Amino acid sequence: MKSGKFQTKGFKFKQFCIEGGESGMPVSTDGVMLGAWMESPSPAHILDIGTGTGLLALMCAQRFPDAKITAVDIETTAVEAASHNFSHSPWHDRLSVKHTDVLSFSPPQRFQRIVCNPPYFNTGEQAKQSQRATARHTDSLRHDALLKCCYQLLDAEGKASFVLPITEGELFIELALTQGWALSRLCRVQPSEKKPVHRLLFELAKQPCDTQESHLIIHSSDGYSDDFVRLTHEFYLKM
Repeated sequence: MKSGKFQTKGFKFKQFCIEGGESGMPVSTDGVMLGAWMESPSPAHILDIGTGTGLLALMCAQRFPDAKITAVDIETTAVEAASHNFSHSPWHDRLSVKHTDVLSFSPPQRFQRIVCNPPYFNTGEQAKQSQRATARHTDSLRHDALLKCCYQLLDAEGKASFVLPITEGELFIELALTQGWALSRLCRVQPSEKKPVHRLLFELAKQPCDTQESHLIIHSSDGYSDDFVRLTHEFYLKM
């Protein structure tokens, strides 16, 4: 029988299951899009910052069979949920989670890839649930500090992938460029053809490069769009 914290039904993907316990980061379309969209030829080490339930780390483990994935989070409940989900996955031997603030994280190696679904409420009232507030509010991990930390943790050829709402994403990219990052990939996401861009998927590189730009529409008139299905079909059960 499962422990009390993990008696919820959970969210089943094709090769793993996410059970959230009391974590502040439930499964979101943003996270799934980011995990499916990020690219890398053959990373040896991947870092998932603010892992929550471990979704992005698990997606990376599925996609990159030779990679070792380290996940970090400052919330005890998130670390417990991620640890549970990792231990019940097919890749438990390549996944680890650390209960730490990434700003004080000192790993023994640099990473080829970093993936992060960062907090984005810069102003306004914090969410009432404390874990969810931490997961979504920039007070716990300001974007400038996050960018500087990522730069230090990546190797020379490393890249970092993020997802943010369009306004916060544009500000984040502008800040990154002032810190010496290059924008290597950018995908503008619309919920549907009739609605404006609401999310940015983007990849930052330490080395100078051109920007590869793309566009994604999530929903068509009769369900998910063909492009969204192609992007996520390796993960969602009904794709």
